[in-house]
Amino acid sequence: MANYLAARRNELGLTQKEIAEQVGVSEGTVSRWESGSIANMRRDRIAAYAKALHTSPEFIMTGNESRPVPPGFEPLPRMVKRPLIGDIACGEPITAEQNVADYVDVPETVHCDFCLRCHGDSMVDAGIQDNDVVYIRIQPEVEDGEIAAVRIGGEATLKRVYYDGQSLTLMPANSSYRPKTYSGPELENIRIEGKAVGFTHWF
Repeated sequence: MANYLAARRNELGLTQKEIAEQVGVSEGTVSRWESGSIANMRRDRIAAYAKALHTSPEFIMTGNESRPVPPGFEPLPRMVKRPLIGDIACGEPITAEQNVADYVDVPETVHCDFCLRCHGDSMVDAGIQDNDVVYIRIQPEVEDGEIAAVRIGGEATLKRVYYDGQSLTLMPANSSYRPKTYSGPELENIRIEGKAVGFTHWF
């Protein structure tokens, strides 16, 4: 039975008469289609019926296609699991098992190696707020002004990075916080773990 056709029509708030007018058939024909008589439907009718229901011919014939996304919404992307890093111990690889607090979903189109959960409001002007999960791609250097996960001793922070060859400045994205600059021997205790390539904002 093609009850999914009636369900789809009801979702759109349309009557059988309105569908019939759009497709160019009788109301009785639409009723028969919704009762399951779709096997011999003409190709042009399938296309017109699909257009009227804002779906595809495949859905008309099988009901198996994912339903169309309403206007103003975006479909969820395919997701993959990436490690969510907890406290970072000095000297250990950042993705070492003891540092992984959990695994979180990340869009598969985002090339990242691990994630960090943000704490505080030092990056709010970059759109990153407390409790957001930031996607990090491992790389030892970033361009000036890019946001990076930086390890300072046994802790990790997320800041914009500026380096002039002698000193490294970590710049927050919040005027309430002051930038911090490191130079000389201090640089030995600092390591760029990777570049921020995206984030999930939790409302």
